[in-house]
Amino acid sequence: MLKRIAVSDLELGMFVHKMEGSWFSHPFWKAKFLVDDADKLSTLRDSDLDGVVIDTAKGKDVPAERPSGTATPMPASARIVPTPPARLRSVVGRSAVHTASLQPVPAEVEMHAAKAIADKGQKTVQNTFIAARLGKAINVKAVQPVVTDIMDSVRRNPQAFGGLMRCKLKNEVMYQHALAVSALMVSLARQMKLKQTETHEAGLAGLMLDFGTNYLPQNVDVPNHDYRHADPKVWQSHVMLGYRALQHDDTLPESVLAACLEHHERIDGSGYPKGLGKGEISTIGRMAAICDTFDFLLTRTNRTEALDPAVAVQRMRAMEGAFDEEILRSFIESVGLYPVGSFVELSSGKIAMVIDEDPRDKSKPIVQAFYSRETHERIVPHRVTLAQADIKDEITGIADLAGLDLPDDGQLRELVFFTAYKMAN
Repeated sequence: MLKRIAVSDLELGMFVHKMEGSWFSHPFWKAKFLVDDADKLSTLRDSDLDGVVIDTAKGKDVPAERPSGTATPMPASARIVPTPPARLRSVVGRSAVHTASLQPVPAEVEMHAAKAIADKGQKTVQNTFIAARLGKAINVKAVQPVVTDIMDSVRRNPQAFGGLMRCKLKNEVMYQHALAVSALMVSLARQMKLKQTETHEAGLAGLMLDFGTNYLPQNVDVPNHDYRHADPKVWQSHVMLGYRALQHDDTLPESVLAACLEHHERIDGSGYPKGLGKGEISTIGRMAAICDTFDFLLTRTNRTEALDPAVAVQRMRAMEGAFDEEILRSFIESVGLYPVGSFVELSSGKIAMVIDEDPRDKSKPIVQAFYSRETHERIVPHRVTLAQADIKDEITGIADLAGLDLPDDGQLRELVFFTAYKMAN
């Protein structure tokens, strides 16, 4: 028999048939399970679930002495409709109370501001791009505050904004890409110890790299406004189109123009539009080539699958002759060998996802474990701080999720990331 009860009325030995709430109301992967240990019971009681449905045929019933009305019997055929998953809105929709502060904070704290900056920034970039598409004058000043906000976020926590861009399921790919590359450029500039003005210019360049897509033929049918799906000749033309359009803005620094023109050039001269070699590509152009490629590798197209962030780092290291080696080293130092969003194997036999770096030891990031190789099943997600002295677990390599009973990589990445954030708050 199915009964709906309050979460506070759960006891050891009860069998949970259904949990009422969104994806992020609880950390459990299984929808049905026996409450067989105190930790599981405590986690359920501390969750944001609206209630649970227990199956008294498979577990303990509500005590008979409990006041009537505590449990509501339900027919076995009844369909339980949970609260619709609100994903990001339900998790990070709160106001960013610490935005004005520039003091270092944990990723879970910065996530409030990062989400607000991303939402506002995407709208600003979208409006700027659409205006250009409609033939209106370019308003670069409108996107300048977005760069400042991203710089402030990266200063407070180097990984929160970039991690959010990497783990959030993408809607408008080109606008999301602009914000992601801007954050990567800011982080790389800080790693290279560039001046404040140079860092701001790097962030602005990241936003404007693909501005030329606004001038591509609008009759080209591409999924989700991602022109990388289009014919290569059409896609490659965006570089010169964007460069020529941005030249008309007298307020745009020359470095930003250089980045827009050179972000598809390669050190060995195999890039476009001019086939420039190492000595001919500006520093910011070489930076842009790395940041743009990294985020591109994380995006699925009609020709390629999206890569795990750690796999993308490996792929870029293997692209001999493509990137400036010294700048690439700085880039990897800024995102880590296992960037936020990477699925990794632990020596304990668990599979986890990187959710933040640890300033004490960047080679030992903070991860969220969610699957056991030993039992071949999902486990209650929990945080593992690998750099902590009493933690013996360590990363042994990139996880292969093929054949496991898990959501697809994109959904899984978002789910693990925001579950980790929810639990931390």
